[in-house]
Amino acid sequence: SKVKTAALKGSPQRRGVCTRVYTTTPKKPNSALRKVARVKLTSQVEVTAYIPGEGHNLQEHSMVLVRGGRVKD
Repeated sequence: SKVKTAALKGSPQRRGVCTRVYTTTPKKPNSALRKVARVKLTSQVEVTAYIPGEGHNLQEHSMVLVRGGRVKD
């Protein structure tokens, strides 16, 4: 079967560097400004990662730990 999170290369988490931190709008029928970050992982793959919670201190060049799974929205 295909791997759920191919970008993590079989790891439970993967470290990465934020290349861009921005907000985006969710798919219909929801409406909000979701906080997301473009992250370049140590596996040289660039992914879009959701930033959970209220408020964050992430900016460009911040080191983050990315876990697998999708955010429905």
